Amino acid sequence: MQDLPHHYRVTATAEGAANVTLSADGLPDLETAGPPEFGGPGDVWSPETLLVGAVADCFILSFRAIARTAKLDWITLTCDTEGELDKVNKLTEFTGFKVRATLTIPADGNEKKAHTILEKAEKYCLITNSMKANSHLEAHVELLSNE
Repeated sequence: MQDLPHHYRVTATAEGAANVTLSADGLPDLETAGPPEFGGPGDVWSPETLLVGAVADCFILSFRAIARTAKLDWITLTCDTEGELDKVNKLTEFTGFKVRATLTIPADGNEKKAHTILEKAEKYCLITNSMKANSHLEAHVELLSNE
């Protein structure tokens, strides 16, 4: 792992009511829009589904790293994750995530060790540990020239 801090940059671009395009160096572009619950089309990823997906993805990647260090043999891990969005103090926010993990290990595997590593993966997932991270807006408005 590289020394901290790490920096990640994503650019979001949209024109009018068209889908938003997310871009990052070295990665394919990703189209997004609001979810159907907010009037979106429901046929592309939304910020809400991306966040829930980030929780699920981070859980598996955290598990993988811990399992490698602990030398746990495993076959598959499926992480079905559900995020709940609600109003809190007049603001809409995610109020919780249910992470349902199903881990398959070899017949001679250590079930207790597997449970311990699953619990550590939840504890050390950097995405869920970052949910209340500060955000700072730097806004710039450009006027289109009439010429």
